[in-house]
Amino acid sequence: MLESNLKVINSDVKTLVKDAQALFQAASALTGEKAEEARNRGMRLLDTALVKAQGVQASAVAASQEMAASTEDYVKLNPWRALAVAAGVGLLAGVVLNRKK
Repeated sequence: MLESNLKVINSDVKTLVKDAQALFQAASALTGEKAEEARNRGMRLLDTALVKAQGVQASAVAASQEMAASTEDYVKLNPWRALAVAAGVGLLAGVVLNRKK
């Protein structure tokens, strides 16, 4: 669920940035009041993109904190399993790294 939300927000931010870039390019050819209006609209689009990016960052931080808490709970409830998994991962990493030499 989090991954799909991140993909949607990422595409929204990309679209907002592209729209803002197009507005700034169009505004460079305009003068006077229309140019100022286009620049203001572009700045609003960039501000919206920044807010969405900050929301994604906050969501990712919250998700990582939740995962860390659940991992900590699991390790506290199953210390021997956690130790066995860590040893297995270490052994596997050692075998893989040793083969590359």
